[in-house]
Amino acid sequence: MKQLLFSIHDVSPRHFDRLREIDAFLQKTDLGNNYAMLVVPNFWGEWPLEKHPEFGQWLREKADAGVEMILHGFYHKDTSQHEGRMAQFKATKMTAGEGEFLGLSHEDALGRIRDGRKLLEDILSRPVSGFIAPAWLYGEGAHAALKDEGFTFAEDHMNVWAPNDGHMLVERSPVISYASRSWSRTASSLLWSRLATVVLSQMKIVRQALHPHDFDKDVLTREIDRALRSLLSTRTAIRYQDLLAKST
Repeated sequence: MKQLLFSIHDVSPRHFDRLREIDAFLQKTDLGNNYAMLVVPNFWGEWPLEKHPEFGQWLREKADAGVEMILHGFYHKDTSQHEGRMAQFKATKMTAGEGEFLGLSHEDALGRIRDGRKLLEDILSRPVSGFIAPAWLYGEGAHAALKDEGFTFAEDHMNVWAPNDGHMLVERSPVISYASRSWSRTASSLLWSRLATVVLSQMKIVRQALHPHDFDKDVLTREIDRALRSLLSTRTAIRYQDLLAKST
């Protein structure tokens, strides 16, 4: 059985109205609540979850309905000084200043992960066992911190793995994602999405991810709808936790 992992990134009170719009859109598809929300505890240091009880209540309701809740960094803002050309390239070209965990030391990464996990678990009144770094970017410190904290899964652009032992849950599976910051990025997103639904069709597991700002442009919204319905015509939606059950 071919499967789909679908996720919404940057879940924060900052995007509450748009997130409700996206959720309503998903409820009209066969996906329903079989998707993941990647929650940012304090988006850009300006939107702490604990200061927005209505949003917290909505998250609890969605979790009770079956939506998977995943920790997505802490601030979603990169304030590190990056050394080396590769790190600088990733920090400036692969994201717009949001690769929070790319340059953090082990100590700093561990502190943010622990604080974010506790805050999110307190809001949800349930454990949180998955972590996905903002922009899918990790440094050595982040990898070590995830192992220390015992998270059962994490993912980057290409893979999903178990941090405790490095076991790969999904390998060499590029995410179908979108970008709306410029028309050039939007155009490349449209091209990739259309190609990916064909090129990745033989893969057992495909991942599709969207961000709140993807719904700023009608052309992206229409393509997300097309791609999702195409994928669901031949696949069953699963959650990240389902990968763990299959790997044991």
